[in-house]
This record gives sequence, C-alpha cells and structure tokens, in this order.
Amino acid sequence: MLSYRVESDEKAMDSIIRSFNRAWYESPAAGHDIRGPIFIVGLPRSGITIIERTLIQHEDVATVGEVNDFALAVARAAGPAGEREELIRAAARADPAALGASYWNAIQGYGHTRRYVVDRTPLNYLNLGLIAKALPQARIVHVRRHPMASCYAMYKTLFHAGYPFSYDLEDLGRYYVAYARLMQHWRTLLPGRFLDLDYEALVADQEGATRRLIAHCGLEWQSACLRFHENPAPTAVASAAQVRRPIYRESVDLWRNYRQELAPLAPLARLLAHNGVAVE
Repeated sequence: MLSYRVESDEKAMDSIIRSFNRAWYESPAAGHDIRGPIFIVGLPRSGITIIERTLIQHEDVATVGEVNDFALAVARAAGPAGEREELIRAAARADPAALGASYWNAIQGYGHTRRYVVDRTPLNYLNLGLIAKALPQARIVHVRRHPMASCYAMYKTLFHAGYPFSYDLEDLGRYYVAYARLMQHWRTLLPGRFLDLDYEALVADQEGATRRLIAHCGLEWQSACLRFHENPAPTAVASAAQVRRPIYRESVDLWRNYRQELAPLAPLARLLAHNGVAVE
C-alpha cells in the first residue's frame, strides 16, 4: 500500500553525491555564522534518542526533537522544483547564509532558552553538506550501529510515520548500502566536520564515548550527562522505554538470534564486506 520503490532513494542519494561535491563546498559563499545548533543524524533505531537525552542533561543544551525545519528551509531556499532530483540541484545553488538564517530563525519558535539546541532528525544525514555549508559552526553527530543490528531494529519496528524502506528486508539492505555510500562521501568531503559515534562503543564504554561526544559539541564536561535515563522529559519515539533505563547490552547482538529470518540481508553483508565495512 506504500507504493514505495527503493530505487527512488538510491537515485536521490547518487544525485546528492554528484551535486554536493568539492567544487560546490569550496565555493566562496559563506554561511550563517551562528553557534548553537547541534544536529544528531543517522538511521532510526541507531541510538539517536540516547545521544539526544545525554546532551540535554547538560545545563547549556535544549532540544527541539525530531522536526522537519531544515528540510523546509531547504525547500524555501531552493524555490519551486518538480522532481526530487531537480530540488537537489536547486538546493546546491541556494545561498548558504540565507538557508542557515532561515533554519535558525524557524527553530526559535519552539521556545528554547539554552545556548545550544539539538535537532535530532535522523534523515538530516541526507543534508550534511548543506548543514556544514549553511551553518559552519553547527556541531554534527552521526550515530551508527552494526549494519545487521541496524536493519533488524528498523525492520521489527512499526514506525508511526515515514521510513518506508523499513518494511521489506531487501529494500532495507539496498537502502543501507546507499546510506553507507553517502556517509562515506560526506567523510571525504567534510573531514573532521562531524563525529561518528558507534552505538556499540557507547554500550562498551559509556563514559569514554560520552566524553568524546561532549568535547565534540564544544561543551564543558558535566557528569549528569551519564545519567540520561533520569531525564523526565517525555518522548514519543520507538525507544521511549529504553531511554528510561541505564545503558544495557541486551540489544547489541540480538539480531544474531534471527540469522535465518534475516537471510534476505545476506547480500547486504556480502556487499558491505566487499566495500570494507565489517559485519562480524
């Protein structure tokens, strides 16, 4: 009933790689020089909520949650566009400073009063080039998880809305490969501009991973950030129950119990291994 075709997302990500290249990034156009936004990006069910709750335990950090304000700012900056690829090309021609200001002004309406503001919209990973160019002082955290664990966690979750690629294992495998390819493009284009934070590393060494996170965001260390589960703020995401608990290991390797059922993801594992991404 979704009428979803993974080919459309694969094509869009290839178009993003072509449009947001080094020549584009090194153009002299400056962005909106504001220090405040912290973007947490990645695939859903990768640990984004834990990272958000960790950051907002800090006295200088608030959150606007999962919002579409940056995507809307891109659409406004790009102007009228027909197909998705036309929008991508138009966005590459947009004025970075105007885009950054448009986004920052939009999220002021949420009423936050702290110095830094978290935007935890997962699919903003598609916009990392624009975020880096339009908001040169923004901090960006990319949360990632073992490929098989990530796909398993998405597949077993009935999302309230969005993520149509998550309802079929073959679609999931192909989407993950395209996502991994795009993230590698961003690493090459934006070296050091964002932090790759592995969910497994957080589970294995919470304090070490949290200290790297806090330092990357330009914040002073506060031990309260280790007690994310004590934050009383409500949440409506799929991990609402988990974020009320301290860090635990049970879900790290849960996917291994379903190797037979996850067999359609085997091509994903082979393709990732061929491209240097370990799945074991």
